[in-house]
Amino acid sequence: QVQLVESGGGLVQPGGSLRLSCIASGNIFSINAMGWYRQAPGKQRELVARITNGGRTNYTDSVKGRFTISRDNAKNAVYLQMNSLKPEDTAVYYCNAYEILFRNSSTYYYLPHGDYWGQGTQVTVSS
Repeated sequence: QVQLVESGGGLVQPGGSLRLSCIASGNIFSINAMGWYRQAPGKQRELVARITNGGRTNYTDSVKGRFTISRDNAKNAVYLQMNSLKPEDTAVYYCNAYEILFRNSSTYYYLPHGDYWGQGTQVTVSS
């Protein structure tokens, strides 16, 4: 069992900045990949950025140079620094964790499927 909790969303003017945070809790030993997705009204959910355990990152073209993803493995946390925000960035942002290695005492195990999501946090960019 795992819980992902996002924070940091809100209302900001164009050109402003926000920093999103996501903390995973549970009997977690390590997480392979973590990322941020977003869903705007009337559109499908899309990948914004992701980062692997080894620190390799990937961004969708529309946010390159403006957003930065990072993680703190000791805290099971992932962050998204968003600068130069545009109205088209308005969406619900979701935290994702994939392939979690769980630990219970001396027992280590993966659960089937291994794809977990937070509840989402609203980001609105408007004048």
